[in-house]
Amino acid sequence: MPRTAETASFQFNHTMIRVKDPKVSIPFYTDIIGMDLLSEKNMGDFTLYFLAFDHDGSYASMTQEQKDKARFSREGVLELTHNHGTESDANFQGYSSGNSDPGRGFGHIAVTVDDVEKACERFEKLGVAFKKKPSDGKMRHIAFILDPDGYWIEIVPRVMQL
Repeated sequence: MPRTAETASFQFNHTMIRVKDPKVSIPFYTDIIGMDLLSEKNMGDFTLYFLAFDHDGSYASMTQEQKDKARFSREGVLELTHNHGTESDANFQGYSSGNSDPGRGFGHIAVTVDDVEKACERFEKLGVAFKKKPSDGKMRHIAFILDPDGYWIEIVPRVMQL
């Protein structure tokens, strides 16, 4: 069905995942994946962190207020939600990644890279856990890495034939 006048302005803005410890997750997404932290909003018993890629370098010159406003006017934002206390709760079981029972549903997020092999070599040097390396299985042109909470991140080439 083609886009209609009613849906012409719709765009995919963000997806949210819960994280146990932002002091571990934020550096993973910024230093290892290369995203920028757009904004952080403490809501009392939880904090929201919004991350995205800054491909054109425009965020570097923005004020925090401009970054806060921009987070809902662009596509490809990752929201990390931290429920306070999970980072120090010895009984906390973690969150379901969506890829095992119970809780099967959510599968993964995906990041495109210029060269999957080179990206995976870098991830390996940085100690990132892999779910699937490019040399594993049938689909040898992709990989899956795991974030600190066990969420799967698919690493795909910019151009891929399915």
